[in-house]
Amino acid sequence: MDIIQKNKKAYHDYFILDKLEAGIKLKGSEIKSIRDGKVNLKGSFCKLVKNEIFLFDCHITRFEHQNVFDTFDETRERKLLLNKKEIRKWEKELKLNQGLSIVPLSIYINDKNLCKLKIALVKGKKAHDKREAQKEKDINLKLRQTDWS
Repeated sequence: MDIIQKNKKAYHDYFILDKLEAGIKLKGSEIKSIRDGKVNLKGSFCKLVKNEIFLFDCHITRFEHQNVFDTFDETRERKLLLNKKEIRKWEKELKLNQGLSIVPLSIYINDKNLCKLKIALVKGKKAHDKREAQKEKDINLKLRQTDWS
């Protein structure tokens, strides 16, 4: 598994409740750009529209050797490929609990050479939760750095 891009901000801003692996419906030149690492997940989000999940605001740069007439919008919405069972499960969660969202965590190429997106059902953190998480990180880092022998 070759991780192309991680959304580090998602781990900082949200509590991750559940994760799924989804395929992405892409055009030919988009997959070439992703393999080159020219993708940005910052600020992107997923939305449930008519029993389908779409990825919004994911920036995939235009492939440099692409045909001039075969252009696409770099931040267009892209359909995510999931099972109906998984979609229905998350749809119920979103309806029952206010304040939940779907956020992409990482984009990668799997062992079968397919582009996959790891998405998560998340709940937003408050400012004090972010501070506590940062304190825990700092403490763990200091413990690893100190030599106990």
